[in-house]
Amino acid sequence: MSDTSAILVSEITKHYGDTVAVDGVSLDVPRGVVFGYLGPNGAGKTTTIRMLLGLLAPTGGAAQLLGYDSWSEREEAHRAIGYLPGDFTAYAELTSEEYLSYLSSLRGGVEWANVLGLAERLDLRLEARFGTLSHGNRQKVGIIQAFMHRPELLILDEPTTGLDPLIQQEFLAMVREARADGRTVFMSSHVLSEVEDSADIVGMLSAGKLLLQKRVDSLKDLSVHHMTLTFDRLPPREILERAAGVRDVVRDGSRVRLTVEGSTKELLAVAAPFGIESLTSVEPDLEAIFLGLYRPEVV
Repeated sequence: MSDTSAILVSEITKHYGDTVAVDGVSLDVPRGVVFGYLGPNGAGKTTTIRMLLGLLAPTGGAAQLLGYDSWSEREEAHRAIGYLPGDFTAYAELTSEEYLSYLSSLRGGVEWANVLGLAERLDLRLEARFGTLSHGNRQKVGIIQAFMHRPELLILDEPTTGLDPLIQQEFLAMVREARADGRTVFMSSHVLSEVEDSADIVGMLSAGKLLLQKRVDSLKDLSVHHMTLTFDRLPPREILERAAGVRDVVRDGSRVRLTVEGSTKELLAVAAPFGIESLTSVEPDLEAIFLGLYRPEVV
């Protein structure tokens, strides 16, 4: 089994007749990280996850979870996994407590204190029948059943759907705690801000194709920065424009406004000799990067 990869995917593909839902996706998710799997609705995120779990046979390619083959060894893999499907449901006539107790017994027992602690954190009463719960509270049950046995790998499909903002923040804290424990979290989402708050690495999917896989901090180097610099001595425009990625230079008194595509390192190097008194930069968030790079696929 792999000592370094929690998820390893090689050219996985899924066709439905002439429709290509997932097109040659390859992923390498290290152990002990939060991986954000991003893309608009319909991009193929859920289809990828179902193939990873062996719930859907791929048309081509291969995948491993924790070193186990996703198809031929899926039972072994599932013992170490917590999974929240995007369409989570449960037996309507059971209370949340009864349902979670049933799942606990299937896993050979779960420390009930874990269940009670998670329910308290998510503000969920366990006495109500599942069929009477709001969508948000049903989602809380789904989150608890994924986390309650402290799995080595969590696979979560659109996990914050229906949660109010305070509960979303508590959930993201749970994700970060799982990472701090050395566990791995694979989380699909079209809500880019929540992934930015928790993910170490992101993969961006569009129309079934993986557009990139990068660490979140390095992804910022692909983005556009809008900057204002105030100088002791105003540098010539042409010196600033020679720096990589610089465009739209506007000089106004001792200030210069400009745009930088990618890293600002070269700009700062050529500007420093002119005495930078102050610098402000509008730092892009993940959503701005995603829309800027892939707008044709999103709108």
